[in-house]
Amino acid sequence: MTTDHRSPAPFGRALCAMVTPFTESGALDLEGARRLAGRLVSGGCDGLVLSGTTGESPTTTDAEKAALVTAVREAVGDRVTLVAGVGTADTRHTVELALAAEKAGADGLLVIAPYYSRPPQDAVEAHFREVADASGLPLVVYDIPGRTGTRVEPDTLARLADHPRIVAVKDCSYNLLGAQRVLSRTDLAYYAGCDEQVLALYAVGAAGYVSTVANVVPELFRAVLDSFDAGDTGRAALLQRRALPLIEAMMAAGLPGAVTAKALLGALDLPAGPVRAPLRAADRATTDALLTAYEESAAGQLQV
Repeated sequence: MTTDHRSPAPFGRALCAMVTPFTESGALDLEGARRLAGRLVSGGCDGLVLSGTTGESPTTTDAEKAALVTAVREAVGDRVTLVAGVGTADTRHTVELALAAEKAGADGLLVIAPYYSRPPQDAVEAHFREVADASGLPLVVYDIPGRTGTRVEPDTLARLADHPRIVAVKDCSYNLLGAQRVLSRTDLAYYAGCDEQVLALYAVGAAGYVSTVANVVPELFRAVLDSFDAGDTGRAALLQRRALPLIEAMMAAGLPGAVTAKALLGALDLPAGPVRAPLRAADRATTDALLTAYEESAAGQLQV
């Protein structure tokens, strides 16, 4: 199939990969999650991804993942979509998490390729199909080989597109050519998972983005998409460039996005709390640099 239109947006256009707030003692902070989710929705997010990479999914329990979905659903109602991260290295466990997320009130599932075991592409494809068969929820294939060690190859994605519940891709492959190949061959909704590629992927037909930076500036990339849709491509490009200091500080400074997002949220007195080990909190100098980048990006946005 060759498609010449923008891919559909089954979960909205502007999604935030939300941090999972913890209390200072390290417990799950459900009230903080409710408040943060409400702020993100008010700032323009029309979807939230819970328990993804930024949500520290490897260090939250199955019960915590389900409780988080339930709490955020209570806070935002039906105003936005909720996509629950359920990916693990174990197909059976992933299916269990998918069913729990569906019961808790999620609208969709975010599923990574199984990590560590590095299965071949036929096994990767079978993994996604088994998860999609098990639940009634639509599924987002999360292609992030830098963390899983396994790429979901374009040909595999093209085959998976024939499954009625495999509807989208969160792309962190850093392979723009491969992404365009899938966009041209399928109706899968593509979401930029790397903040620096939001406009680039949207310009070639992606549905939107799943952003870590949106935890602190939810309106920023929404403005990029709105400008592009209004035909003001110059303003869209300028806004994307104005976001660069914050993107670099949060995503390219050698620390995971969960660490930098929580450091900046905490400095802004917003719900976040500590990260869980093995991650460690950002130091004072890093946090100060994040604040400077945040202020520069916010000021730049106002000047456009």
